[in-house]
Amino acid sequence: MTISEKISTLWIVVMFNMAFADILSFISPDFLAQVSTGVLEGVEITPMFILLAAVLIEIAIVMIFLSRALPRKSSRIANFVAVAITILFVVGGGSLKPHYIFFASVEVLALVYIAFLAWTWPEEQAHA
Repeated sequence: MTISEKISTLWIVVMFNMAFADILSFISPDFLAQVSTGVLEGVEITPMFILLAAVLIEIAIVMIFLSRALPRKSSRIANFVAVAITILFVVGGGSLKPHYIFFASVEVLALVYIAFLAWTWPEEQAHA
């Protein structure tokens, strides 16, 4: 497996963890009651908040493709930026519920490994 394939696959891992952290949150006993008020864990849920969340999630989604499609140098830069933004989003926008902490931990580990792979990506694998 090439470095770009490993990185792309790790972005898929991040996305599955993000999705299932949210899916499991939906079945939390207090989730629906909070959502119906428009406030979730002290954060007001507005259309702009949802748009911002969508943009931040889209970064991880598009990195699945860009990690394979971009040339090595561009991919490395894009991955460093996307990893930093996504870690801030996962940690800063997360919950303190045990299931979320578990998923967020896996996400952060995968993101750190993405950054490591991008950092150590040898030139000779640039076109592999």
